[in-house]
Amino acid sequence: MKPSSKIAELTELIAPAVAACGVDLWGIEFMPQGRKSLLRIYIETLPEQRAAGEHVTIEDCSAVNHQVSGVLDVHDPIAGEYVLEVSSPGFDRPLFTREQVAEYVGEVVNLRLIHAIGTAENKRRKVVGRLMSVTDSSMQILTEDKLEFDIAFDSVDKAHLVYQD
Repeated sequence: MKPSSKIAELTELIAPAVAACGVDLWGIEFMPQGRKSLLRIYIETLPEQRAAGEHVTIEDCSAVNHQVSGVLDVHDPIAGEYVLEVSSPGFDRPLFTREQVAEYVGEVVNLRLIHAIGTAENKRRKVVGRLMSVTDSSMQILTEDKLEFDIAFDSVDKAHLVYQD
């Protein structure tokens, strides 16, 4: 779950603009796609607002889009054309940091790994299971078929919650 250098650069550049809108920067996805790239910014309400049951609004997304667009126009960190999307992380929220993962111990997560893990008969790059615990460097997952995995954060390409009714 270590961000690429481009994500780290973009995060450093836009985080102050997002904070100025009164919301938290949850995470960033940057997908270069030939001539037109996609920059997706996830925002979340501040912790005290979340505790009070408040959610990200369309107005929050619009304000962040406006602020970040201005910053990107001035600094021009993305070569070529790009599409900017701003949204809340939603129910099946992507998880970008160890701290975010730790908030969801007991929940079901879906992980895509950089390299396959497991035994020869159970090798997999995708792991879906209940997040049992989190340490400084890894997370422990229990799958539906009762397999336990200790997965290092550095080996995770993408992670997100699995929405459960």
